[in-house]
Amino acid sequence: MDARVLLAERGPLATRVLTGSVLIVIAVAAVWTGGMAFTALVAVAALLMFAEWSIMHEIVRGFRIAAMAMIGASIGVAAYGDAGQALLLALGGALLLGLFARKFDRRMATWVMGGVLYCGLPAIALIVLRRFPQGFEITVWTLAIVWATDICAYFAGRAIGGPKLAPAISPNKTWAGLAGGVVGAAATAMILAQQFGASTPVYRYALLAGACLAVVAQAGDLYESWMKRQTGFKDSGRLLPGHGGFLDRLDGLVPVAVLSAIGFVAVLG
Repeated sequence: MDARVLLAERGPLATRVLTGSVLIVIAVAAVWTGGMAFTALVAVAALLMFAEWSIMHEIVRGFRIAAMAMIGASIGVAAYGDAGQALLLALGGALLLGLFARKFDRRMATWVMGGVLYCGLPAIALIVLRRFPQGFEITVWTLAIVWATDICAYFAGRAIGGPKLAPAISPNKTWAGLAGGVVGAAATAMILAQQFGASTPVYRYALLAGACLAVVAQAGDLYESWMKRQTGFKDSGRLLPGHGGFLDRLDGLVPVAVLSAIGFVAVLG
């Protein structure tokens, strides 16, 4: 790569690394603390995600406020009540808001429903993960898989290059980046499982789970890239220097958190 290109990119990369590092420290501290601190962080992230979603999809103020109230209520019920009730509240609220919005704008109704579920379900999933007796370990394990996927995919893609993964959706992503993300996430999942005291069969399953969830994380990233192309946005927001908005930063976590919660609920009850 040309030296001038490297110099031009060093500043943005440093900003990206610094912002990402700060976010990781905040997230791990909140997971460690648990309780209200973790719930507050999850709620703030989900509501900021929906605020960006609303701007991208031109959701009017009344429905925006109602949807954010529904997301907040669902998170509160998940944290201090029953997760099943929180899930029903999110699903039912999304449906009711969508049906009401259809009277005004059918396109908007779809995005109102989709936004409540897109931002609300992963938030509920994270609350569910943290409430397990092993909540700190499995929540950090879930988050770390997404972080490892993003980091390893980024650097593998830049170092190796090669064929594009989905050029019509995200021109910068490569198959090499995907492979790097899968390897990095699988290794991270296995190492953390070992560090958290899992038995040999469990951390071997963790290796496979990490690889599968890495693919899911990349799919979540591609979906958000597709959505931005459909709405004409380069970034979902500007709150996170070097990363864009909260949708940009958390797109991979959305499906991974949901699938991880389903998996742990099935295994741990």
